[in-house]
Amino acid sequence: MSGQVLKQIGFLNLKKTLFLLCDVQEKFRPAMKNFDSMILNTKKLIDAGKCLDVPLICTEQYPEKLGNIVKELDINHAKGVYPKSLFSMAIPEINSKIKELFGSNLESVVIFGIEAHICVEQTAMDFRAQGLDVHIVADCSLSRSPEDRNFAFERMKQIGCFVTTSENVIFKLLKTKDNPKFNDVRKLISEVSADTGLSKL
Repeated sequence: MSGQVLKQIGFLNLKKTLFLLCDVQEKFRPAMKNFDSMILNTKKLIDAGKCLDVPLICTEQYPEKLGNIVKELDINHAKGVYPKSLFSMAIPEINSKIKELFGSNLESVVIFGIEAHICVEQTAMDFRAQGLDVHIVADCSLSRSPEDRNFAFERMKQIGCFVTTSENVIFKLLKTKDNPKFNDVRKLISEVSADTGLSKL
């Protein structure tokens, strides 16, 4: 199968994939139902990405007022934590960092964070417009309103995004139990992902 076909049906190439953590900041915690469950899933995904050497880029929306990324998430390996006022993560500084990391070899971005219908969706739109494969991690993405979250996932599907889950992404990156990192990652996925209300959508 050609690389283009593999992209179109949702494969993730470990060496050509980037994780984007969008605005998972402390000030959002009180406003978000299932926030703590979302954090558990996000921690698992980030830790698995670290184990598999998937580059991570993070943003903070207006951190002077909304605070920093929550302490539960270990992002010490991130390639950068960027403050922003634009809702999308596709700011010039991040576009430059992506070019530095991948050159022209990036195929897929895996986006997760807050809020699904604002910053996550606008990030997805921008990277789809750049011709990239976009995977939205539904159990690691929230909105204050379940309706906004639900319709955001539907809209993102309409523009060609793959709406997925944290474990789905992890297993697509692993590909086989013969992956040398499998046993390390297996420890992270030994428990079922936390419920973030997706079954009610």
